[in-house]
Amino acid sequence: MPPAAALATTDVKPWTPRRLLVTRSSLGWEHGRAIVARATALGVEIIEQGNDRLAFAWPDDPRRRYAEAKRTLALVVAPPSKRRLQPIAPSADWRVDLAEGCPAHCSYCYLAGSLTGPPVTRVYANLPEILDELPRHLGQGRVTSRSRARAGEGTTYEASCYTDPLALEHLTGSLTALIDYVGAWEADAQLRFTTKFAAVAPLLELAHGGKTRMRASVNPARFARFEGGTSPVAARLRTLGQVARAGYKVGLTIAPIIAAEGWEQAYAGLLADAAAALAGVDGLDLTVELITHRFTPGSKAVLDSWYPGSALEMDPTARVEKRTKFRGVKHVYPAETMTALRRFFEREIAATLPAARILYWT
Repeated sequence: MPPAAALATTDVKPWTPRRLLVTRSSLGWEHGRAIVARATALGVEIIEQGNDRLAFAWPDDPRRRYAEAKRTLALVVAPPSKRRLQPIAPSADWRVDLAEGCPAHCSYCYLAGSLTGPPVTRVYANLPEILDELPRHLGQGRVTSRSRARAGEGTTYEASCYTDPLALEHLTGSLTALIDYVGAWEADAQLRFTTKFAAVAPLLELAHGGKTRMRASVNPARFARFEGGTSPVAARLRTLGQVARAGYKVGLTIAPIIAAEGWEQAYAGLLADAAAALAGVDGLDLTVELITHRFTPGSKAVLDSWYPGSALEMDPTARVEKRTKFRGVKHVYPAETMTALRRFFEREIAATLPAARILYWT
Protein backbone atom coordinates (compact mmCIF):
# COMPACT_ATOMS: atom_id res chain seq x y z
CA MET A 1 0.00 0.00 0.00
CA PRO A 2 1.37 3.49 -0.77
CA PRO A 3 2.03 5.81 2.16
CA ALA A 4 -0.47 8.52 2.98
CA ALA A 5 2.01 11.05 1.60
CA ALA A 6 1.18 9.77 -1.88
CA LEU A 7 -2.12 11.60 -1.72
CA ALA A 8 -0.38 14.90 -1.11
CA THR A 9 0.87 15.03 -4.68
CA THR A 10 -2.49 14.80 -6.42
CA ASP A 11 -5.83 16.56 -6.45
CA VAL A 12 -7.71 13.42 -7.48
CA LYS A 13 -8.48 10.55 -5.13
CA PRO A 14 -6.82 7.35 -6.39
CA TRP A 15 -9.22 5.12 -8.29
CA THR A 16 -10.93 2.48 -6.19
CA PRO A 17 -12.82 -0.12 -8.21
CA ARG A 18 -16.16 -1.35 -6.96
CA ARG A 19 -15.17 -4.98 -7.48
CA LEU A 20 -12.15 -7.14 -8.25
CA LEU A 21 -12.73 -10.25 -10.36
CA VAL A 22 -10.05 -12.79 -9.44
CA THR A 23 -9.26 -15.69 -11.74
CA ARG A 24 -8.23 -18.98 -10.19
CA SER A 25 -4.71 -19.08 -11.70
CA SER A 26 -3.91 -15.54 -10.56
CA LEU A 27 -3.96 -16.67 -6.94
CA GLY A 28 -1.07 -19.00 -7.68
CA TRP A 29 1.22 -15.98 -7.94
CA GLU A 30 2.55 -14.07 -4.93
CA HIS A 31 2.13 -10.83 -6.85
CA GLY A 32 -1.50 -11.69 -7.53
CA ARG A 33 -2.19 -12.43 -3.87
CA ALA A 34 -0.61 -9.09 -2.93
CA ILE A 35 -2.98 -7.28 -5.30
CA VAL A 36 -5.95 -9.02 -3.69
CA ALA A 37 -4.67 -7.94 -0.27
CA ARG A 38 -4.37 -4.30 -1.36
CA ALA A 39 -7.85 -4.29 -2.86
CA THR A 40 -9.31 -5.93 0.26
CA ALA A 41 -7.72 -3.26 2.46
CA LEU A 42 -9.40 -0.58 0.32
CA GLY A 43 -12.82 -2.18 0.79
CA VAL A 44 -13.11 -3.51 -2.75
CA GLU A 45 -15.53 -6.42 -3.22
CA ILE A 46 -13.52 -9.52 -4.11
CA ILE A 47 -15.27 -11.93 -6.52
CA GLU A 48 -13.30 -15.13 -7.04
CA GLN A 49 -13.95 -16.87 -10.32
CA GLY A 50 -14.25 -20.65 -10.43
CA ASN A 51 -11.83 -20.84 -13.35
CA ASP A 52 -9.79 -18.52 -15.54
CA ARG A 53 -12.74 -17.01 -17.38
CA LEU A 54 -14.18 -13.66 -16.29
CA ALA A 55 -17.84 -14.11 -15.51
CA PHE A 56 -20.05 -11.21 -14.49
CA ALA A 57 -23.69 -10.32 -15.18
CA TRP A 58 -23.22 -7.12 -17.17
CA PRO A 59 -26.30 -4.91 -17.66
CA ASP A 60 -27.98 -5.07 -21.06
CA ASP A 61 -28.09 -1.28 -21.38
CA PRO A 62 -24.86 -0.15 -23.13
CA ARG A 63 -24.37 2.94 -20.96
CA ARG A 64 -24.83 0.99 -17.73
CA ARG A 65 -22.62 -1.80 -19.04
CA TYR A 66 -19.87 0.74 -19.76
CA ALA A 67 -20.24 2.32 -16.30
CA GLU A 68 -20.07 -1.03 -14.48
CA ALA A 69 -17.09 -2.18 -16.55
CA LYS A 70 -15.18 1.00 -15.69
CA ARG A 71 -15.83 0.27 -12.01
CA THR A 72 -14.37 -3.22 -12.34
CA LEU A 73 -10.81 -4.49 -12.02
CA ALA A 74 -9.87 -8.00 -13.09
CA LEU A 75 -6.84 -9.94 -11.87
CA VAL A 76 -5.67 -12.37 -14.53
CA VAL A 77 -2.58 -14.25 -15.69
CA ALA A 78 -1.08 -12.80 -18.85
CA PRO A 79 -0.86 -15.60 -21.46
CA PRO A 80 2.25 -16.00 -23.62
CA SER A 81 0.65 -13.91 -26.39
CA LYS A 82 0.32 -10.96 -23.99
CA ARG A 83 3.81 -11.40 -22.55
CA ARG A 84 5.49 -11.49 -25.95
CA LEU A 85 7.08 -8.07 -26.44
CA GLN A 86 6.04 -6.15 -29.55
CA PRO A 87 7.76 -3.21 -31.32
CA ILE A 88 6.20 0.12 -30.37
CA ALA A 89 7.56 2.76 -32.77
CA PRO A 90 8.00 5.67 -32.57
CA SER A 91 8.02 5.62 -28.75
CA ALA A 92 10.35 2.76 -27.88
CA ASP A 93 11.90 -0.50 -28.98
CA TRP A 94 9.51 -2.77 -27.11
CA ARG A 95 6.13 -2.70 -25.41
CA VAL A 96 5.92 -4.35 -21.99
CA ASP A 97 2.39 -4.64 -20.57
CA LEU A 98 1.66 -4.67 -16.85
CA ALA A 99 -2.07 -4.31 -17.42
CA GLU A 100 -4.65 -3.73 -20.13
CA GLY A 101 -7.23 -0.97 -19.85
CA CYS A 102 -7.47 2.24 -17.86
CA PRO A 103 -9.84 3.67 -15.24
CA ALA A 104 -9.91 7.14 -16.84
CA HIS A 105 -12.75 8.45 -19.03
CA CYS A 106 -11.07 10.15 -21.99
CA SER A 107 -13.36 11.12 -24.88
CA TYR A 108 -10.57 10.42 -27.38
CA CYS A 109 -9.34 7.16 -25.72
CA TYR A 110 -6.70 5.50 -27.89
CA LEU A 111 -7.68 2.08 -26.56
CA ALA A 112 -11.30 2.35 -27.73
CA GLY A 113 -10.72 0.72 -31.09
CA SER A 114 -8.39 -2.03 -29.87
CA LEU A 115 -10.08 -3.54 -26.80
CA THR A 116 -12.94 -6.01 -27.11
CA GLY A 117 -15.93 -6.41 -24.84
CA PRO A 118 -16.77 -4.23 -21.82
CA PRO A 119 -13.83 -1.93 -20.94
CA VAL A 120 -12.73 -3.78 -17.81
CA THR A 121 -9.20 -2.99 -16.65
CA ARG A 122 -7.14 -6.17 -16.36
CA VAL A 123 -3.97 -6.38 -14.25
CA TYR A 124 -1.48 -9.21 -14.50
CA ALA A 125 -0.56 -11.47 -11.59
CA ASN A 126 2.41 -13.22 -13.22
CA LEU A 127 4.79 -10.28 -13.06
CA PRO A 128 7.95 -12.49 -12.81
CA GLU A 129 7.16 -14.04 -16.20
CA ILE A 130 6.66 -10.57 -17.69
CA LEU A 131 10.03 -9.40 -16.35
CA ASP A 132 11.74 -12.50 -17.73
CA GLU A 133 10.93 -11.32 -21.26
CA LEU A 134 13.00 -8.12 -21.03
CA PRO A 135 16.55 -9.56 -21.28
CA ARG A 136 15.62 -11.65 -24.32
CA HIS A 137 15.02 -8.47 -26.33
CA LEU A 138 18.04 -6.48 -25.18
CA GLY A 139 19.74 -4.79 -28.14
CA GLN A 140 17.19 -6.17 -30.59
CA GLY A 141 14.97 -3.12 -31.13
CA ARG A 142 14.89 -0.73 -34.07
CA VAL A 143 13.71 2.53 -32.50
CA THR A 144 16.50 3.35 -30.05
CA SER A 145 18.76 0.27 -30.07
CA ARG A 146 19.81 0.98 -33.65
CA SER A 147 19.13 4.71 -33.90
CA ARG A 148 21.94 7.26 -34.02
CA ALA A 149 19.68 10.00 -32.71
CA ARG A 150 18.46 8.01 -29.69
CA ALA A 151 21.20 5.41 -29.20
CA GLY A 152 22.03 6.96 -25.83
CA GLU A 153 18.76 5.59 -24.47
CA GLY A 154 19.83 1.98 -25.05
CA THR A 155 17.12 -0.61 -25.48
CA THR A 156 13.85 1.04 -24.47
CA TYR A 157 10.80 -0.61 -22.94
CA GLU A 158 7.45 1.21 -22.98
CA ALA A 159 5.10 0.34 -20.09
CA SER A 160 2.11 2.52 -20.95
CA CYS A 161 0.89 1.41 -24.35
CA TYR A 162 -2.25 -0.38 -23.18
CA THR A 163 -2.66 1.16 -19.74
CA ASP A 164 -1.70 4.00 -17.41
CA PRO A 165 0.45 2.13 -14.88
CA LEU A 166 0.56 4.98 -12.35
CA ALA A 167 -3.25 5.05 -12.19
CA LEU A 168 -3.16 1.45 -10.91
CA GLU A 169 0.04 1.51 -8.85
CA HIS A 170 -1.66 1.83 -5.44
CA LEU A 171 -3.49 -1.40 -6.26
CA THR A 172 -0.80 -3.40 -8.04
CA GLY A 173 2.72 -2.29 -7.08
CA SER A 174 3.71 -3.47 -10.57
CA LEU A 175 5.29 -0.21 -11.70
CA THR A 176 7.47 -0.04 -8.59
CA ALA A 177 8.66 -3.59 -9.23
CA LEU A 178 9.47 -2.78 -12.86
CA ILE A 179 11.37 0.41 -11.98
CA ASP A 180 13.36 -1.50 -9.33
CA TYR A 181 14.13 -4.27 -11.82
CA VAL A 182 15.42 -1.95 -14.55
CA GLY A 183 17.30 0.17 -12.00
CA ALA A 184 19.23 -2.87 -10.77
CA TRP A 185 19.70 -4.39 -14.21
CA GLU A 186 23.29 -4.03 -15.42
CA ALA A 187 22.33 -3.46 -19.02
CA ASP A 188 22.09 -0.60 -21.49
CA ALA A 189 18.32 -0.31 -21.11
CA GLN A 190 15.72 2.27 -20.17
CA LEU A 191 12.13 2.03 -18.98
CA ARG A 192 9.54 4.54 -20.16
CA PHE A 193 5.98 5.26 -19.10
CA THR A 194 3.55 8.11 -19.53
CA THR A 195 0.68 9.05 -17.23
CA LYS A 196 -2.25 11.37 -16.69
CA PHE A 197 -2.07 10.85 -12.94
CA ALA A 198 -0.05 12.51 -10.22
CA ALA A 199 0.34 10.10 -7.25
CA VAL A 200 4.11 9.78 -7.66
CA ALA A 201 5.18 9.72 -4.00
CA PRO A 202 5.78 5.93 -3.93
CA LEU A 203 8.26 6.35 -6.80
CA LEU A 204 10.38 9.16 -5.41
CA GLU A 205 12.63 7.04 -3.17
CA LEU A 206 13.11 4.10 -5.53
CA ALA A 207 16.59 3.04 -6.65
CA HIS A 208 15.78 3.83 -10.28
CA GLY A 209 19.39 4.45 -11.25
CA GLY A 210 18.40 7.15 -13.73
CA LYS A 211 17.09 4.42 -16.04
CA THR A 212 13.40 5.30 -16.03
CA ARG A 213 11.80 8.17 -17.93
CA MET A 214 8.41 9.30 -16.65
CA ARG A 215 6.43 11.46 -19.04
CA ALA A 216 3.38 13.48 -18.14
CA SER A 217 0.62 13.22 -20.73
CA VAL A 218 -0.72 16.76 -20.88
CA ASN A 219 -3.05 19.11 -22.67
CA PRO A 220 -4.14 22.68 -21.91
CA ALA A 221 -6.78 22.82 -19.19
CA ARG A 222 -9.47 23.78 -21.71
CA PHE A 223 -8.88 20.51 -23.58
CA ALA A 224 -8.26 18.41 -20.46
CA ARG A 225 -12.04 18.53 -19.92
CA PHE A 226 -12.08 15.58 -22.32
CA GLU A 227 -10.00 13.57 -19.81
CA GLY A 228 -12.48 12.58 -17.12
CA GLY A 229 -11.22 10.94 -13.93
CA THR A 230 -7.60 12.05 -14.36
CA SER A 231 -5.43 14.36 -12.26
CA PRO A 232 -5.57 18.07 -13.13
CA VAL A 233 -2.89 19.15 -15.60
CA ALA A 234 -1.35 21.46 -13.00
CA ALA A 235 -0.89 18.49 -10.65
CA ARG A 236 0.69 16.39 -13.40
CA LEU A 237 3.21 19.13 -14.16
CA ARG A 238 3.93 19.72 -10.49
CA THR A 239 4.70 16.05 -9.92
CA LEU A 240 6.79 15.88 -13.10
CA GLY A 241 9.02 18.44 -11.42
CA GLN A 242 9.13 16.26 -8.30
CA VAL A 243 10.28 13.16 -10.15
CA ALA A 244 12.84 15.20 -12.12
CA ARG A 245 14.27 16.45 -8.83
CA ALA A 246 14.39 12.83 -7.65
CA GLY A 247 16.78 12.09 -10.51
CA TYR A 248 14.40 10.58 -13.03
CA LYS A 249 14.57 11.37 -16.70
CA VAL A 250 11.31 13.08 -17.63
CA GLY A 251 9.21 14.01 -20.61
CA LEU A 252 6.08 15.65 -21.90
CA THR A 253 3.66 13.66 -24.02
CA ILE A 254 1.51 16.39 -25.54
CA ALA A 255 -1.44 14.37 -26.75
CA PRO A 256 -3.74 14.49 -28.39
CA ILE A 257 -2.97 17.90 -29.86
CA ILE A 258 -6.37 19.41 -30.62
CA ALA A 259 -6.58 22.10 -33.31
CA ALA A 260 -9.65 23.83 -31.90
CA GLU A 261 -10.20 27.59 -31.83
CA GLY A 262 -7.56 29.34 -29.73
CA TRP A 263 -5.15 26.41 -29.76
CA GLU A 264 -2.05 28.59 -30.20
CA GLN A 265 -2.64 30.55 -26.99
CA ALA A 266 -3.70 27.43 -25.10
CA TYR A 267 -0.61 25.40 -25.98
CA ALA A 268 1.74 28.34 -25.49
CA GLY A 269 0.37 28.60 -21.96
CA LEU A 270 0.84 24.87 -21.40
CA LEU A 271 4.48 25.03 -22.44
CA ALA A 272 5.06 28.02 -20.17
CA ASP A 273 3.51 26.12 -17.26
CA ALA A 274 5.76 23.14 -17.97
CA ALA A 275 8.82 25.37 -18.02
CA ALA A 276 7.84 26.84 -14.65
CA ALA A 277 7.34 23.37 -13.13
CA LEU A 278 10.78 22.23 -14.28
CA ALA A 279 12.68 25.45 -13.54
CA GLY A 280 15.86 24.94 -11.54
CA VAL A 281 16.10 21.14 -11.98
CA ASP A 282 19.78 20.20 -12.00
CA GLY A 283 20.80 18.00 -14.92
CA LEU A 284 17.33 18.11 -16.46
CA ASP A 285 16.88 15.39 -19.10
CA LEU A 286 13.66 16.34 -20.88
CA THR A 287 12.01 14.96 -23.99
CA VAL A 288 8.81 15.95 -25.79
CA GLU A 289 6.53 13.72 -27.84
CA LEU A 290 3.94 15.38 -30.07
CA ILE A 291 0.86 13.40 -31.10
CA THR A 292 -1.98 15.03 -33.00
CA HIS A 293 -5.59 13.98 -32.53
CA ARG A 294 -6.74 11.25 -34.88
CA PHE A 295 -9.34 8.52 -34.88
CA THR A 296 -10.43 5.47 -36.83
CA PRO A 297 -13.98 4.62 -37.89
CA GLY A 298 -13.97 1.82 -35.31
CA SER A 299 -12.73 3.95 -32.43
CA LYS A 300 -15.19 6.72 -33.30
CA ALA A 301 -18.09 4.27 -33.15
CA VAL A 302 -16.99 3.00 -29.74
CA LEU A 303 -16.32 6.47 -28.35
CA ASP A 304 -19.67 7.78 -29.61
CA SER A 305 -21.35 4.97 -27.67
CA TRP A 306 -19.28 5.59 -24.54
CA TYR A 307 -19.53 9.40 -24.56
CA PRO A 308 -22.66 10.44 -26.47
CA GLY A 309 -22.89 14.19 -26.82
CA SER A 310 -19.17 14.80 -26.34
CA ALA A 311 -18.03 18.19 -27.63
CA LEU A 312 -14.79 16.71 -28.95
CA GLU A 313 -14.65 17.18 -32.72
CA MET A 314 -14.55 13.85 -34.57
CA ASP A 315 -15.99 14.81 -37.94
CA PRO A 316 -14.54 12.65 -40.75
CA THR A 317 -15.49 15.32 -43.32
CA ALA A 318 -13.19 17.81 -41.56
CA ARG A 319 -10.25 15.40 -41.75
CA VAL A 320 -8.26 13.54 -44.37
CA GLU A 321 -7.80 9.80 -44.55
CA LYS A 322 -4.44 8.25 -43.81
CA ARG A 323 -3.74 4.60 -44.56
CA THR A 324 -1.89 2.57 -41.93
CA LYS A 325 0.67 -0.14 -42.66
CA PHE A 326 -2.08 -2.66 -41.94
CA ARG A 327 -4.31 -0.99 -44.59
CA GLY A 328 -6.57 0.52 -41.98
CA VAL A 329 -7.89 4.09 -42.11
CA LYS A 330 -7.17 6.96 -39.74
CA HIS A 331 -8.82 10.37 -39.90
CA VAL A 332 -6.13 13.02 -39.36
CA TYR A 333 -5.96 16.79 -39.70
CA PRO A 334 -5.46 18.21 -43.22
CA ALA A 335 -1.89 18.88 -44.33
CA GLU A 336 -2.09 22.66 -43.85
CA THR A 337 -3.29 22.23 -40.27
CA MET A 338 -0.57 19.67 -39.52
CA THR A 339 2.07 21.99 -40.93
CA ALA A 340 0.86 24.93 -38.84
CA LEU A 341 0.77 22.78 -35.69
CA ARG A 342 4.23 21.37 -36.20
CA ARG A 343 5.85 24.72 -36.94
CA PHE A 344 4.22 26.22 -33.86
CA PHE A 345 5.42 23.49 -31.51
CA GLU A 346 8.94 23.37 -32.88
CA ARG A 347 9.24 27.14 -32.50
CA GLU A 348 7.62 27.42 -29.06
CA ILE A 349 9.45 24.45 -27.54
CA ALA A 350 12.80 25.85 -28.70
CA ALA A 351 11.95 29.18 -27.08
CA THR A 352 10.22 27.98 -23.90
CA LEU A 353 11.95 24.65 -23.17
CA PRO A 354 15.36 25.00 -24.85
CA ALA A 355 16.78 21.94 -23.05
CA ALA A 356 14.10 19.64 -24.45
CA ARG A 357 14.57 17.12 -27.25
CA ILE A 358 11.58 16.50 -29.53
CA LEU A 359 11.54 12.73 -30.05
CA TYR A 360 8.89 12.57 -32.73
CA TRP A 361 5.90 14.19 -34.34
CA THR A 362 2.91 12.25 -35.51
